[in-house]
Amino acid sequence: MNAMTQVPDTTTAPDPQQMDTYDARDLIKDGVQASIVLDGQVYYLRITRAGKLILTK
Repeated sequence: MNAMTQVPDTTTAPDPQQMDTYDARDLIKDGVQASIVLDGQVYYLRITRAGKLILTK
């Protein structure tokens, strides 16, 4: 007999009401770019002219 393992469905987005939500423009005070630190690594969050978000290391 084979035992089946339940794998969580990662194809759907989490419910926004159950997580912290931030407006990107509040994070990016100067209107262009913000730095975010995770485990000592610095990442940069930028809003493009087309209104898209880009996160780079």
